[in-house]
Amino acid sequence: MIVKNEEDVLSRALECAKKFADEIVIVDTGSTDKTKEIARKFTDKVFDFKWCDDFSKARNFAFSLATCDYQMWLDADDFVTDENIKKIVTLKNSSANADVFMCKYVFGNLTYFRERILKRERNFKWQGFVHEVISPFGKIEYTDIEIEHRKTRAGDPKRNLRLYQNALKKGAKFSPREQYYYARELFYGGQFEKAITTFRKFLKMKDLYGPDVLGAHLLLAECQEKIGTKDAALSTLFDALKSCTPTSELCCKIAYLFEKENMPSRAVFWFRCALCCEKQTSGFVQRDFEELVPCIELSRLLYFSDKDEAKTFHERAKKISPENQFVKFNEKFFSKE
Repeated sequence: MIVKNEEDVLSRALECAKKFADEIVIVDTGSTDKTKEIARKFTDKVFDFKWCDDFSKARNFAFSLATCDYQMWLDADDFVTDENIKKIVTLKNSSANADVFMCKYVFGNLTYFRERILKRERNFKWQGFVHEVISPFGKIEYTDIEIEHRKTRAGDPKRNLRLYQNALKKGAKFSPREQYYYARELFYGGQFEKAITTFRKFLKMKDLYGPDVLGAHLLLAECQEKIGTKDAALSTLFDALKSCTPTSELCCKIAYLFEKENMPSRAVFWFRCALCCEKQTSGFVQRDFEELVPCIELSRLLYFSDKDEAKTFHERAKKISPENQFVKFNEKFFSKE
């Protein structure tokens, strides 16, 4: 783990880790609170690293200190449930011998796979000074182990954008991945015009990662919608269909744009398409778009033209998430029938 000023959450993460880890290595990058004091309650392997605006360097230093056959990384605000701790222990005790074990990373409704457990002798290296990543190679195995990211407080929302901008000032040349994540930070920072330019630059680069291409189209369209160019947004989403496998989220975003243009029948068509897409297995996945969202929207859009079908979609949505606020809202109407 690499940590800085994590006294609020570190004990929670380490209480999980001690149930499956044979060794815990903590690298502190400049804490001014009780982070290191808390860490020493769980391990004597607590080290300092002078922060240099590069997350990969810090993580590679942490990895260099590991001595076990496999390395697993966690962030301080990660959490592992008892069920998933058992899965990790079972994996440890199995004969599995992959170079990389991929685990699901869960942020609320957002899920994606990360390279989480890695064979130490393969000498994997972190890359990227922000949104750092390891490029997996060798024998890669996907698991159903889930690691949950549970933030308890908001971090500095402009930190990553500052790091990218400082790097540019120093003359850095971004890789495709860095270009993509820089564009995302501009989007999150509300700099939509600049984000549009940056996403477009990314999409013209070579050797792009497919899920990032999809993500760039989705956020580029959202930027275009934010500045009032809905036609351009719709065009961007249709461009995505030329280069990406259709996903439920993409179909739903197209449907919403058609509805905003007062074309409900076309919106219905695309929400139906969303229900026919194969589930995503890579990239950022908003699971609600796979079934819950299109069912809710179809129950709403079909209410005045085909109440029986509308109710069918409502019941389907209610079965998925009975406590969803929109499902409960729609239930008031259908309960009067």
